[in-house]
Amino acid sequence: MDVIDLRSDTVTRPSAGMREAMARAEVGDDMLGEDPSVHALEEAAAARIGKEAALYVPSGTMANLVALLTHCGRGEEAIAGSESHILNHEGMGASVLGSIPVRAARNDERGRIDPAEVRSLIRDSWPKTSVVCLENTHNRCGGAALTASEMRSVADVAHERGLSVHVDGARIFNAAAALETTAAALVAEADTVSFCFSKGLGAPVGSVITGPREFIDRARHNRRLLGGAMRQSGMIASAALYALEHNVERLAEDHANARRLADAIATMPHVRMDPAGTDTNIVFFTLEGVDGAEFRRRLAEEGVLCTGTSVQRVRMVCHMDVTAAQIEAAIPRIRAVLESLTAAS
Repeated sequence: MDVIDLRSDTVTRPSAGMREAMARAEVGDDMLGEDPSVHALEEAAAARIGKEAALYVPSGTMANLVALLTHCGRGEEAIAGSESHILNHEGMGASVLGSIPVRAARNDERGRIDPAEVRSLIRDSWPKTSVVCLENTHNRCGGAALTASEMRSVADVAHERGLSVHVDGARIFNAAAALETTAAALVAEADTVSFCFSKGLGAPVGSVITGPREFIDRARHNRRLLGGAMRQSGMIASAALYALEHNVERLAEDHANARRLADAIATMPHVRMDPAGTDTNIVFFTLEGVDGAEFRRRLAEEGVLCTGTSVQRVRMVCHMDVTAAQIEAAIPRIRAVLESLTAAS
């Protein structure tokens, strides 16, 4: 049976072209600043986002942590969304490792933050608020794409009070594709932006932090502090560069597959679709009247894998290793499992 893996876009595997790029990569010691493939990647990433410089790191979690360590001194605080990846999926590293408390501003169903609430949370001293963090696309809020104006409204409040703005843009190119704009235009008001190569872009590993050159120079020390400095990392950097050059424009295919999947699931029994809708490649729905754990188990037996943010809230993610034909194959399997659970109940 064909296994259709909808757990995450992180499960993608390098394509033949990407493997070839990795095999022929020029390498050097990146810790010593001598890896030409890393240099090429960092320059290309910064240019794509419209920032001065970039720093290649092993993961998105490290990218956000390095950014927060560089924006904040010990005891200074950050503001992030209540449903943000920084608050929910990164082990509270900023607090645990950096003595940086993170205050939560409420995310609405589409991941937006009220600028008035951000203004009310900012503190001038003891502790001093130093940075506001936004997320785009917003993973836990339906994979929604925040518009440039929605991001700007929060950035303006932060900048008026002398704060910096960091964007966790793990899937920023998905947001740009959904909104028919460029990633650089979306994050023009942000001081720093991180994004991931190993999600929709299909590389095996790595993320990048972009921002002013002076900031990136300081961030490089924090990357080393966290054990993220690498040696001949050009082999994986070349995969990330291949992803940036070849896999951005195709993201719309994943979005189309996700919309097809969401539209079909919306007609099935015991399903309540997420109010955020399906902007990008992530489909969320909540199960009502059937057991979510049993649904996942039965669905896995039928060759369709998925995850969720709770037992009843299901998450399915389309990516470059899932074709339109596989989505068509997954739909009747999902329906059959839901109908069997309904009959059993």
